[in-house]
Amino acid sequence: MNKINLYKFSLKNCPRPMRNLVFQFGQRQTGQRQTGQRQALPLRFCAFCLFLSISLHGQTTQLTLSEVVEMAKNQSISARQASTTKETKYWEYRTFLSNYKPQLTLSGNLPAFSRSFIEVRQPDGTIQFQPIRNNNSSLNLSLSQSIAATGGSIYATSQLQRFDDFDRKNTLYNGTPFAVGYLQPLLRFNSFKWDKKIEPLKFNESQQTYIESLEQIALRASGLFFDLLLAQVNLQIAETNLTNTQNILKVANEKYELGKNTRNEILQLQLELLKARKAVGVSKRDLEVASLNLKAYIGLQAEGKIELQTPVQPAALTLSSERAIEQAFANRSDAIAFGRRTLEAERAVAKAKGDNGLNATLTATLGFSNRGITVPELYRKPQDQQTVELQLDIPILDWGRSKSRTKTAEAQRQLTQYTVEQDKQNFQQEIYTQVTLFEMLRDQLSLTVQADSIASEKYRIAQDRYVLGNLSITDLSISFTEKDQAKRDYIYALRDYWGAYYKLRQLTLYDFETESKLK
Repeated sequence: MNKINLYKFSLKNCPRPMRNLVFQFGQRQTGQRQTGQRQALPLRFCAFCLFLSISLHGQTTQLTLSEVVEMAKNQSISARQASTTKETKYWEYRTFLSNYKPQLTLSGNLPAFSRSFIEVRQPDGTIQFQPIRNNNSSLNLSLSQSIAATGGSIYATSQLQRFDDFDRKNTLYNGTPFAVGYLQPLLRFNSFKWDKKIEPLKFNESQQTYIESLEQIALRASGLFFDLLLAQVNLQIAETNLTNTQNILKVANEKYELGKNTRNEILQLQLELLKARKAVGVSKRDLEVASLNLKAYIGLQAEGKIELQTPVQPAALTLSSERAIEQAFANRSDAIAFGRRTLEAERAVAKAKGDNGLNATLTATLGFSNRGITVPELYRKPQDQQTVELQLDIPILDWGRSKSRTKTAEAQRQLTQYTVEQDKQNFQQEIYTQVTLFEMLRDQLSLTVQADSIASEKYRIAQDRYVLGNLSITDLSISFTEKDQAKRDYIYALRDYWGAYYKLRQLTLYDFETESKLK
């Protein structure tokens, strides 16, 4: 392993809390090294990083909610899938743009050898089969440009043809040194015009869909974060309860020796102790499962434990439904899709009308052509070449097929308009409901914080009263339960709040803390 790879390996495997220390060490050493030490320092520095990674292997990794969300957005499998989908849509859009650029094409038949018998009619009307052996090769270089406004195309071409008759040992050339032409469909559906309206909307829609995918990843990551945080809190509660139950049982045994409590209370505490030990085992299992789920989703490869920091109570955000709906219509892919779906329905009607009537194609070409026994002869005094062609396709009797297609497309357009209107109403209602839910959960979080504080204080008082002998074991158990439930309710409230916050970001693609659009 060379020095650079050793350095990268060390930093990659070094736990995140120690990376700043590693970089500070490197900076101090860089400032202190002498000229003669420039070659030795990098290896010592890499060795130091590797030592840290080995010595701290399996240690606890501390993460916050924002760090978990960023890791999920940057390195999870879901993030890579979203990025790949975005790249696919980008290249599809580039393919669309290329349709409106000049196209240079080289085509031909090289070789075009034939050896067979052909039918030849004789002057007296009889048929004879004559053997042939020839090569009829050709090359065609053309430059074309589509015209979106009319649906036609203009082109320039140069052709060269060579014919070899091997039986008669004869070679002939035919070619068009240069020609320009124009092809124009008449009274037909113009796909170029409609694609130019719809494809940019599809591309913009895909860009916003990518941002929505990242916010969906953030929402999922926050849920897994609080799953692990709740398991972490449950283990802390279980271990604390086990310790407290052991201490209380010790006090109860001393009081029992003095005859100040009954055997029933001792049995009750022993039962509580067994429940506490069982709760610790279950909590450890749940913690391991939640930890594995979070690591797998955010793409964290480091071994060891994860210790999550409980998010602080967030600052109050001032939200309004009107503001959220405004940002959603400005940013969401669904808002772009409303216009795209309407245009696609209009395009279907235009196609049905264009394909059901008189279809004609006008082709005109102007250029030069010549023939000869050598290639240079083709370019000496070439002859004028003109072609004009009008192709017609007129339906005379179709038993109402054309009218039916048009009416079907028009009915589908009407249905699309109604569907889009309904989707717009649902779109607004969803955002309005989410804003209302967010504000309610914000208020509930404040109440839950107070309840947690009161339950904890009440439990401490209950412990002291039981030790002093003026509280029953039943009342102490109730205080146990209330304290534990209040702590869990606080974590649940945090989870609901942040879930609603990330859901609101996904629905609006707007950051209400910084008042900026998500990118």
